[in-house]
Amino acid sequence: MLPNLPQDGKKIIGYREAMTLPKLPKTMVVVGSGAIGVEFAYFYATMGTKVTIVEFMPNIVPVEDEEVSKQLEKSLKKTGIEIMTEASVESVDTKGDISKVNVKTKTGNVVLEAEIVLSAVGIEANITGLGLESVGIATDKGKIVVDKYYATNVPGYYAIGDCVPGQALAHVASAEGITCVEKIAGVHTEPIDYNNIPGCTYCQPEVASVGMTEKQAKEKGYTLKVGKFPFSASGKASASGAKDGFIKLIFDAKYGELLGAHMIGANVTEMIAEIVAIRKLETTGHELIKTIHLTQP
Repeated sequence: MLPNLPQDGKKIIGYREAMTLPKLPKTMVVVGSGAIGVEFAYFYATMGTKVTIVEFMPNIVPVEDEEVSKQLEKSLKKTGIEIMTEASVESVDTKGDISKVNVKTKTGNVVLEAEIVLSAVGIEANITGLGLESVGIATDKGKIVVDKYYATNVPGYYAIGDCVPGQALAHVASAEGITCVEKIAGVHTEPIDYNNIPGCTYCQPEVASVGMTEKQAKEKGYTLKVGKFPFSASGKASASGAKDGFIKLIFDAKYGELLGAHMIGANVTEMIAEIVAIRKLETTGHELIKTIHLTQP
């Protein structure tokens, strides 16, 4: 968690500023370990920055399956990234050349020193100053209220992307735009299934997922069958030197429905597309097992 920190554009930055730093910092504290936080942490660590991630939740990438989170933590630590979970930033002193970050942990407070503090605890929709109030467009909890085809409450006005409810992802915004325009044009279309949206984290190893985690499926009362394949058992992964990771599929034991897929490893951000298509077609676990895939040596 991040408190009300001082407005210091040089030392405490958001992810947009992180893409345009004038020089490579020697040290960086990343607050938050979602996709944005992990991606920037990994990027700067590989460039030579000493990076520490501070995460309030018990696991990094907390929206992912717990097994994926634990595997990613191990892999990131191998690259030299320090990770502090169940920790919160209480204050940041930016008076000197080096920021002093006061972090509360389960065992007490510690002070981290860093040239740059990257706030990656989440994003907010930028809907201020657009004149929504003057037009009468309804908003709720910082988002523009739309129907399933992205029409607002005011005829002729539509909204898509991060400013509407749903996942704040580029591929989601693109799909929303297509769906919206098709509806306006009178073309037959169908609403987006937000339960079948892939999410990806671009670090090494990559992370990709869709659907429910094992914990979420159990909380919903499903009896599960879980399949897991380690990359270490793949000849191609061994040959390419990318054996870290695994693929985990979660099925409803009663009907064979694929409830979720969770992947960590090389190229999983491409592999996840197959699972999204399978879920769209309501393919069962039995049908998936009987589908012959290309094997690697």
